[in-house]
Amino acid sequence: MTEIPKEYLLLFNTITDTEQTLSRLRQQLLEAQQQAEDLFVETADESPHIREKR
Repeated sequence: MTEIPKEYLLLFNTITDTEQTLSRLRQQLLEAQQQAEDLFVETADESPHIREKR
């Protein structure tokens, strides 16, 4: 069995960790976007001057 060089293991593990982190960040951004949209709609319903701009 061929041993994988340490530098390739380091690179593979770093890429894997980074992909997982980016996936979590993407999910957080999507959730924040949804919350911001919900807040905007709530505010627009309560504020007549915002409703007029739509």
